[in-house]
Amino acid sequence: MSSRAVEERPTSASETILVVDDDARVTRSVETVLRDEGFAVVIAAGGAEALSVVESITPDLVLLDVWMPDLDGIEVLRRLRERCPGIPVVVISGHGTVDLAVKATRLGAVDFIEKPFSIDGLLGAVKRALGHAMPSDDVEVAEKGSHGVAAGHRGPKTRRRTLASSVVSGGLGLHSGVRTGLILHPLPPGSGIRFARVGGEGHLAATVENVDSTGYATTLYKDGMVVRTVEHLMATLHAYGITDLMVKVDGEVPILDGSALRLCELIDSVGTRELDASVEALAVDHEVRVDAGEDRSIAVTPYDGLRVTYELVYPEPIGSQTYVFELTGAEAFKSQIAPARTFGFVEEIRALEAAGLGQGGQLGNFILIGESGIVNTELRFPEELARHKILDILGDLYLLGRPLRASVHARKTGHAQNVELVRRLKTLV
Repeated sequence: MSSRAVEERPTSASETILVVDDDARVTRSVETVLRDEGFAVVIAAGGAEALSVVESITPDLVLLDVWMPDLDGIEVLRRLRERCPGIPVVVISGHGTVDLAVKATRLGAVDFIEKPFSIDGLLGAVKRALGHAMPSDDVEVAEKGSHGVAAGHRGPKTRRRTLASSVVSGGLGLHSGVRTGLILHPLPPGSGIRFARVGGEGHLAATVENVDSTGYATTLYKDGMVVRTVEHLMATLHAYGITDLMVKVDGEVPILDGSALRLCELIDSVGTRELDASVEALAVDHEVRVDAGEDRSIAVTPYDGLRVTYELVYPEPIGSQTYVFELTGAEAFKSQIAPARTFGFVEEIRALEAAGLGQGGQLGNFILIGESGIVNTELRFPEELARHKILDILGDLYLLGRPLRASVHARKTGHAQNVELVRRLKTLV
């Protein structure tokens, strides 16, 4: 351990950050930025020195480079987790990949950022890791009093919630066909749900203002960042009451098995925790309706809870299906809605392929329907298609940025109508 690290350990109550990197230029720059922000900084020029430092002091955060000559950062992270499991670690790499980010997160890293990073990118990662609030112009924060809910539309308050720890998964994007990682990091209260690139900077708030397209899936876009197929994940977060979360993914949320079951299992594997803040639901006091022609519509009416009814009408051999779901919590969602898979018709799949979409569609991750009926699987429920439509509605509704208290009735509608309904509900907030 260097004497400089010991001598410069301050005695004030400042949060202390251990910076581990063998590049002196990087450590000097990072140290200057962090000290200017009021943090105490300790420098370790390599992995072995970092492990020696934590024998003497307990930093509040470790910024850990991956590529170092003595011990690589992944091995240092593994040893840190064994010795000091409670210290948050942000892994930094100049050669970042999804696989590396996933490996670091599975070993307990709370975040992963790539070099070169900006000052704002670095400070954002540091503040997230330390649990500092991250208000933003496009994210409604918990300290906003009444949250701007118009008089007559205020619903009950519930505790804000995040994950108990970071968790990762992976899979193919349904439309891109690209293998991608999915990394979920807890955030402090008031942060909202945010999407970010794996290892990248900036974020995209999961709000209806950032919806870019609704063809076959719900896509978010802002400032050059695109995230496709967010609806299954958003529905799962909705059901679990998760209000504050960083979702890191490159381009598209993995389709997994076409349902939300594995997303539920992912959240259950780490659990959730309540935050010291509340969120107020939007309770409608009159009908809000979107008519899409051809007997297609979606509407909300006053109701003490959240109930979703979907009427699906297709020509034979599918015919009509109707399902009514009451969102009473995660367990109801897991048993009734989460298992319902994405479905598509043979003609639609051909059209998607012609448009360069649907590249990740495989026989195991969606229900394929042909002229004679379902051709590749057995239905999990008699009304599985209608239940999947409710899954999509729950995901799109959560782009409101708060829980909704209403009865929702939809007939023959899709993402475009769901999002238009949310836009109209947003005018009540």
